[in-house]
Amino acid sequence: TKIITELRSNGVEIYECPTEDETIADVNSNMNSHVPFAVVGSTDFAKVANKMVRARQYPWGTVQVENESHCDFVKLREMLIRTNMEDLREKTHEKHYELYRKMRLEQMGFSDVDNENKPLSFQESFEAKRSHHLQELQNREDEMRQMFVVRVKEKEAELKEAEKELHAKFDKLKRDQDEQKKRLEEQRRKYEEDLMEFSKRKQQYSTMGHHTLTLGKSKKK
Repeated sequence: TKIITELRSNGVEIYECPTEDETIADVNSNMNSHVPFAVVGSTDFAKVANKMVRARQYPWGTVQVENESHCDFVKLREMLIRTNMEDLREKTHEKHYELYRKMRLEQMGFSDVDNENKPLSFQESFEAKRSHHLQELQNREDEMRQMFVVRVKEKEAELKEAEKELHAKFDKLKRDQDEQKKRLEEQRRKYEEDLMEFSKRKQQYSTMGHHTLTLGKSKKK
């Protein structure tokens, strides 16, 4: 009674055997009065009154698994396998699994009602979710395309800037080369003028020396 009270006070629902069917109503009512079951299980056998029974042995005595005065194993077996198997299957499928499936679908974004709380079939919910997902993919694709275009433009701007810098360096090198060429031409021209001037002076000195030598010979005569 204390366990049942604590379960109910904490909102924990446990299985209750159905009593609607008259053929099993008495049996299930008796089962419900024994819930929760005190069950002992064992894979070992012990000899009790010249008979081998499934039991669990303790220092203080032996607990027989199938002795209803020792534990509720037989009642649990009766309830699960012989009396209420089909009811358990139906409740598991129609209630517990459906609740689990609904919870999982809601976690995945599906719902059985629309934005106005009107009933919505799974197909309609799936189509709405699919359309929303496709729209998100399209939006993401558009964003990626825009980012790609922006990056391409930035790269083109960088390449153009690098090209301008290369052209500027090339123009500077060309100007430096032209200036150096002009300086070399100027030095060459100056060198040629100096050479011509030197040749003229050399020729003049040669003429003056020859004339002086001729005058000296005339005086001796």
